[in-house]
Amino acid sequence: MRTMNRWDLSRGSTTLQEQLNRVFGNVLERAGDESNLTPWAPAVDIFETEHELVVKADLPDVNPQDLDIHVENNILTIRGERKFENQEKEENYLRIERAYGSFSRTFSLANTVNSDAIKADYKNGVLTLSIPKREEAKPKQIKVNVGAPALVAAAGAR
Repeated sequence: MRTMNRWDLSRGSTTLQEQLNRVFGNVLERAGDESNLTPWAPAVDIFETEHELVVKADLPDVNPQDLDIHVENNILTIRGERKFENQEKEENYLRIERAYGSFSRTFSLANTVNSDAIKADYKNGVLTLSIPKREEAKPKQIKVNVGAPALVAAAGAR
């Protein structure tokens, strides 16, 4: 027969916050180990111009050398890591809200882009990927002639 122990907040840790961190921290650690969820995912904007597809990702405090960007089977993957580099003792922090750790974002690309010619720039914590469109996918303007060619053809037929 199992016995039930009464939860005593005064046992072990000294504050309620430490108790909650211990209880929920264990649950979150187990959930993280059992799933592919990442602790954070950088915000991304994607837009299209006449000649290219542009992907902008907010990656503050991410070392560009820690980024892995590749395309396989028209799937763009951006992976990296933001490392927690505390210069103060952890107990001196009053609040830590920014997420740290590894991340991975994937996006499907249309067949109309040239994934072999992607350019990547990193400036002020923003990664910008410029993915050019294939020539055959770029819009083409077709000019409609009104009146002039028909008159020339009619004059030549006389």
